[in-house]
Amino acid sequence: MFHITAISNNKKTGPIAVSTSGAQTCPTSCPFNNANEGGCYAESGPLAMHWRKVTSGERGTAFDVFLQSVRKIQRNALWRHNQAGDLAGMGDKIDADALERLTAANRGRKGFTYTHKPLTPSNVDAIEHANANGFTVNVSANSLAHADEYCAATSAPVVAVVPEDWNKRAGKTAAGNRFVQCPATVSDDVTCASCGLCQKQRTASGARRPIVLFPAHGASKRKASAIASA
Repeated sequence: MFHITAISNNKKTGPIAVSTSGAQTCPTSCPFNNANEGGCYAESGPLAMHWRKVTSGERGTAFDVFLQSVRKIQRNALWRHNQAGDLAGMGDKIDADALERLTAANRGRKGFTYTHKPLTPSNVDAIEHANANGFTVNVSANSLAHADEYCAATSAPVVAVVPEDWNKRAGKTAAGNRFVQCPATVSDDVTCASCGLCQKQRTASGARRPIVLFPAHGASKRKASAIASA
């Protein structure tokens, strides 16, 4: 099931539309998946309760109805797909047709999301097609070293989890890729609504956008930190 909230009350996203997809979409290969090491931020708090209801079918709609809701989002408005859950497709595989349809529904809007699906050739093709057509899909790396691997594997924008005690706001990775820490994790005055960095694929000069870093957070941040430190 897929659920959309027209105006989020989440203090980190700010008052933008956000969606949630059932946990069936989460890749089995993701180390933050509770079936593996665990550490997913969405497995605790109010979001976890909402997510469980979407996963069970108690909340949400079928994908076609969800797309109708996406088309109703105000044009040029920023919105976040999947505050919990991943791109359509069971487990590790992206449903390329579903992503293409979502990309079309997003046309004229500033949608962005993140995926932990593995970068198989078919998944990379689907992700890069979405990005090329205006729907920003950030590929999510498990660590800074993993982010360097992803930068070499795809032209898609990259984000990464870093340990909870991370204190570098900007810099370069071992491979020379630029990174910045998510501004909303640095200042309580910044939200997705006021920032919009993760929706951008390029800088004003046309260069590739820096890797965006997210320090481990949530009730399982110690588990997430251990994965990000590996």
